[in-house]
Amino acid sequence: MIMRKTFTTFLILTLIVMTTSCNTDQDNPLLVASANPYGAPAFDKIQTKHYIPAFEKAIVLAREEIDAICQNPDCPTFENTVEALERSGEALSLVSGIFFNLLEADSDEEMRAIAEEVSPKLTEFSMYVQLNRELFARVKAVYDTKDSLNLNQEQSRLLEERYKSFVRNGANLPEDARSAYATAQEQLQLATLKFGENALNATNAYILHITDSLDMSGIPDYAAAAAKEEAVTRGLDGWVFTLQAPSYSAFMSYGGNRAKREQLWLAYNTRALGGEFDNGGAIRKIVSLREETARMLGYKSYACYALEERMARNPEAVNAFLADLMAKTRPFAIKEVAQLNEYAASKGFNDNIMPWDFSYWSRRMREENYSITTELLKPYFELGSVRTAVFNLANTLYGITLSRREDIPGYHPDVEVYEVKDGDRFLGLLYMDFFPRASKRSGAWMTNFREQSIADDGEKRPFVSLVTNFTKPVGDTPSLLTFDEVTTLLHEFGHCLHSLLSEGTYASLTGTNVARDFVELPSQIMENWAYESEFLSSFAKHYRTGEVIPQEYIDRIIASKNHMAGYASVRQLQFGLLDMAWHSGEPLPETDVDKFEASVLIPTAVVPVIDSTAMSTSFTHIFSGGYSAGYYSYKWAEVLAADAFAYFKQTGIFNRETAASFRSQILSRGDIEDADVLYRNWRGRDPDPEALLESDGLVSRKGDGR
Repeated sequence: MIMRKTFTTFLILTLIVMTTSCNTDQDNPLLVASANPYGAPAFDKIQTKHYIPAFEKAIVLAREEIDAICQNPDCPTFENTVEALERSGEALSLVSGIFFNLLEADSDEEMRAIAEEVSPKLTEFSMYVQLNRELFARVKAVYDTKDSLNLNQEQSRLLEERYKSFVRNGANLPEDARSAYATAQEQLQLATLKFGENALNATNAYILHITDSLDMSGIPDYAAAAAKEEAVTRGLDGWVFTLQAPSYSAFMSYGGNRAKREQLWLAYNTRALGGEFDNGGAIRKIVSLREETARMLGYKSYACYALEERMARNPEAVNAFLADLMAKTRPFAIKEVAQLNEYAASKGFNDNIMPWDFSYWSRRMREENYSITTELLKPYFELGSVRTAVFNLANTLYGITLSRREDIPGYHPDVEVYEVKDGDRFLGLLYMDFFPRASKRSGAWMTNFREQSIADDGEKRPFVSLVTNFTKPVGDTPSLLTFDEVTTLLHEFGHCLHSLLSEGTYASLTGTNVARDFVELPSQIMENWAYESEFLSSFAKHYRTGEVIPQEYIDRIIASKNHMAGYASVRQLQFGLLDMAWHSGEPLPETDVDKFEASVLIPTAVVPVIDSTAMSTSFTHIFSGGYSAGYYSYKWAEVLAADAFAYFKQTGIFNRETAASFRSQILSRGDIEDADVLYRNWRGRDPDPEALLESDGLVSRKGDGR
C-alpha cells in the first residue's frame, strides 16, 4: 500500500494544533535547515510542541507566496504563475510530510488531538488556494494560450494537471456554492481523520488473553514466544494475542481451539462496529460528504469524480472489470472451498468451513499437499538477510546501492536509515520501520517525507519511508519472516523504487504521484521475484546453521504459489465491489453498515457471510487511506504486473536491459503522461488481461510475445 501525500493532498487532508509553542522560528527544527547529511529531517530534535507553530508559520509563508502570484502586475506566464504555484508551499509540504507520516507510524493521543485541531486551518488554506478567483484566472489565462507557449512535455503536463485540479476542486463554482463546498471539505477531512483514529483505537483495545496451555494447541513456537512476550509487556500471565497482523494471522492459521479462533475472528471483524469507537456514523458522513461535493462539481457520483483521473476513467469500466474477473475466478473459488470442506471432513471436522476456519484448514491443506509449513521456512527468512537480498536485487536490476547511515536519525529507535546511490550519485534516503507497536497503525505501506524535484536551488532527492508490522525479535531469536511477509517487503520496496528512481522537475508529477490504478504496478511486479528459484537460493539461509535453503523447499514454494488463488481473487474483488457500492451515488439505505455490507457481499460469497460483522468500519484504505472508489486498483494493477513480469520472464528475470527500460520508461517517469501511454511505450502494446489468470494458474499459459 502507498500512503500518498502530495502538496495538494496535504492541503486537503487533516492536520494539527498544539498549545505549547516555541520562542522563535529558529528554535523550531521544522522551520530551519537541517544540519544532517542531505538535509535529512532532524527527528532527534523534533518534539510534539514544534508542530503547531511550524504549521502556523508555514501556512503564513505559503499564503504570502500565493498572494505574490495573484498580485504580480505582469501578465500571467507559465513561469510566474503555474511554475510559481508549483514551487509555493515548500515549508508546508515539509512539515506536513513529517507530521502525517508520524501520525500513521508513531502517533499518540496528543498527535491525534493536534491533527483534529489543525484540520480546519489547513482546509481553510486549501480552499484559499483552490477557490481563489484571481489565482485561477491567471492559471486559466496561461491554459487558454497553451498551444502558443512552446512548452516542453513536462511543463505542458504540469499546466494541464494544475488547471484540472482547480476545476476539480471547485474553482468554477458560483460564490454561494463555494462556501458550501469549503465547509463540506472541512467536515470531510475531520470525518476521515476520526475514522482512522477509531479504527486504530478499536484495534488496540482488544486482546485475546490465554492462560490455559491447552488453548495454545497448534500454535508454533515463534508465535507462542511472541504472545508470551506480549503478555509480559502487559503485566499478564500466559499469552496475549492482538489484532495486529503478525499476532492475529498466527492464531487464525494455527490455533487448534476453534472457539478461540471464532472469538478472535469476531473481534477483528467487528472492529469499530458499535461501541466506544463506532465508525458507522463516520462512514455515513464521509460517503454523504463525498457524494455532496462530487455533485456540486457536476458529477453523477463520487466514483465518477474519482475515476476521471485514473486509468479506468469511469465506474462502468471498473464495474465491468470487477464483474468479468469475478465471473472468471469465482467458479475456481467455489471449487477450492468445496475441496477444503472435503479435506477438513477427511480429518474429522464435522461442520462446514466458516470464516474463522478458513485460514486454519487452508494452511493445513497447503502444508499437506505441498509438504511446506511456515515453521519450516521461517528460519531461512531472517529479516536482515531478506532486506539485504531485496537491496541486492535492486542492485542487480538497476545498479543502485543502499548503505546504512547510523549518523542520520530516524523518528523511532526501530527505524533504520539507508543512503541510496547510483554509482556516486545520491538518489535518496530510505527509512525502514519494521515492527508493530501501539503507536503504529496496522498493515504495511510506503510514503515520502519529501518528494523528488528540481528547482533553481538545485535538485531535491526524495526521503522515502517503508513501514511494516513484522514479527519482532524475541530473546536471542531474530525477526524471522513468513513467506507472505517476504512478498510484502518486496511489494513495499517496489513503491520505494518508484520514488527513489524518479527523474522529474516538478514534485507533483514525480515518483508515486501517478494514477491510483497504476501506482501498484511497480510494487506488485516485485513480488514475482519471491517465486523465482534463482533469487531465493541467493540469500535464503538458515539463520542458525547457515545452510542454504534446499531446492526441494523452493520447489514446494513455487508449486504452492497458487494455492487457493481463486478464493484470494474473489476476496480482493469483493473488497473492490464493496468500495464501489459505497461510492456509487445511490442513496444509502437506512440499514446498518453491517447489513448494507452483507447485501453487497452475499451475491458473490463463497464462504458464509456472518451477521453483525463488517469490514467497512475498519476499511481504512477507502475511508481514510486514499483508495476511495479505487480499491479495484489492486486487481487492475495485478493485470499490469502479471503482463509486465511475463516480459521479464521472456527476456530473463535479471536482464539488465529489460530492467533499464522499465526504469527509464516506467519507474522514472512519474506522471509525465497518462499511465496507459507509459505502459504502451514500454511494453509495445496494451496489457493482456489473460496474463493475470495465467499467473494465478487459473488458465493454461500461452506463449508471450512483444
